[in-house]
Amino acid sequence: MSAPHRDGTSTPPVPVTVLAGPTAVGKGTVSAAIRRRYPQIHLSVSATTRAPRPGEIDGVHYHFVSDEEFTRLVEAGEMLEWAVVHGRNKYGTPRSAVMDAVASGRPVLLEIDLAGARQVRATLPEARFVFLAPPDWETLVSRLVGRGTEDAEERERRLATARVELAAESEFDVTVVNDEVDRATDELAALMGVRGTPASL
Repeated sequence: MSAPHRDGTSTPPVPVTVLAGPTAVGKGTVSAAIRRRYPQIHLSVSATTRAPRPGEIDGVHYHFVSDEEFTRLVEAGEMLEWAVVHGRNKYGTPRSAVMDAVASGRPVLLEIDLAGARQVRATLPEARFVFLAPPDWETLVSRLVGRGTEDAEERERRLATARVELAAESEFDVTVVNDEVDRATDELAALMGVRGTPASL
């Protein structure tokens, strides 16, 4: 099944779709909606060295690992990509789960940061790269401040990172605007070749 483009043309779905975008744009929210509404899509679970946020579950939202364990995985070649984000914590995508899902024929979604997306482009150039964008800069700032999980210094650091990340939009194949979560989720699923009524609303 082909995925529609805004100009009316279509292209065949690819096994792996990479979703990236600026901090606080809602990548995690859209990914959670994909998990809930489109269970036929395999959502890769990243490993990270940062501490869990309230409500996050190990193995569901992230694999929370120590810095030593993360280093071991990298040295063993078990990460499809990895990066240090915001100059502090490490994030990475375990390779085996992605390759197993591709082998089984399921569409795979990787929700990662910009540096990770660039690594995946080098190792899996056939993947489709989707940039999740905010409706505007003011909305992005409001979402970050409203989240309330970072102090003022951390917010400024993340906003500075977001400005750089927004400038990378042209590197991606497709842009999806996260103006409304369900709409953006349905657009992303369609790009991955998944059509029809979501599993649950």
